[in-house]
Amino acid sequence: MKPRAYYEAIATLTGCIIGAGVLGIPYVVLRAGFWTGMLVLGVLGVCILLLHLMIGEIALRTNACHQLVGYAEKYLGKRGRNLMLLSMIIGVYGALTAYTIGIGNSLSILFGGPIWMWMSVYYLLMSLILFQGIGWLGRSELGFESLKFGVFVLLALILFASPYFSNVYFSGFSFERLLLPYGVILFAFLGTAAIPELHEQMRGCRLLTKRAILIGSLIPLVCYILFTIAVIGVSGPLTTQVATIGLLRFTGVAGSILLNAFAILAMGSSFLALGYALRESYQDLGVPKWDAWALALAVPIVLLLIGVESFVRTLEVTGTFAGGITGILIVLMHWKASTSGERKPEYRIPSNWLLYGALIGVFAVGMAYELILLV
Repeated sequence: MKPRAYYEAIATLTGCIIGAGVLGIPYVVLRAGFWTGMLVLGVLGVCILLLHLMIGEIALRTNACHQLVGYAEKYLGKRGRNLMLLSMIIGVYGALTAYTIGIGNSLSILFGGPIWMWMSVYYLLMSLILFQGIGWLGRSELGFESLKFGVFVLLALILFASPYFSNVYFSGFSFERLLLPYGVILFAFLGTAAIPELHEQMRGCRLLTKRAILIGSLIPLVCYILFTIAVIGVSGPLTTQVATIGLLRFTGVAGSILLNAFAILAMGSSFLALGYALRESYQDLGVPKWDAWALALAVPIVLLLIGVESFVRTLEVTGTFAGGITGILIVLMHWKASTSGERKPEYRIPSNWLLYGALIGVFAVGMAYELILLV
């Protein structure tokens, strides 16, 4: 019988990864060609799994517990810390912006009215909740994530059973579009920050850490593949940037309720968790509560005001740079920790330069491609 902490650790990692990012995957997979998207999904899933295992080993080699920024400072110095902090800020601000766009679009489709109005209402509501604090969310994290995961699975089952489901759209491969779904898929896999929390949860059963990371990382990969197949199989060329919007015309009342419940749960909970984490980070740096709250929420407003309005494009840029910087730093941290760690870990990933080079290459190529698109 495995301890409760083992299952809680798996739930923590799975819940942190599976979020609003999945809503953009079917759209970019369809644009790239189904098999092109599936290949990128599989490759990035394996890359992220390796990164998770590396962070887990880094934590096991270190006596004290840290967050990613702390491990970066310990093994890469202040520059490493600052770069990790930068990647976190890019990731959070990009995510908050994307979630606001996504929910604004969803509410506009459901209730009518201009998108900007619903984005404003949603952002104001989330801002007020963040200012008051979200202790209730932390206390009910396991139940909340279980509910979100349950809705996700039920939604996928309904789509597979839909009379509109067809395999006619499961074709197409293009090397030219290989990097097209890269950023969105990488964003959807971002969950590296959950590994330090998993490490603390596994304090009494360290030997099971590797297995917990493996299972917690593979569950999202399987779910993303199934969700993508289900959405494309039903909506085909009518697949929208926010997948649940395009599915509304193919589902009944119950399906529509589930679609919107998942979208709101995924984007709303992620917005609150990330916004709260950023506000707390600013307060840890000595910024007063009011100013920290304003800093956490100001940048997304500015981005929206200057015309950032594409859900998928925001995910692409955020995932590419936040995921790319974090990924390269983790590889470098693992190399350094393997030679200067403080204790013998319960498992180890070989310090293989071929592996290091392949991972860094994947993230560097993705960022270079995105830079070319931006300029």
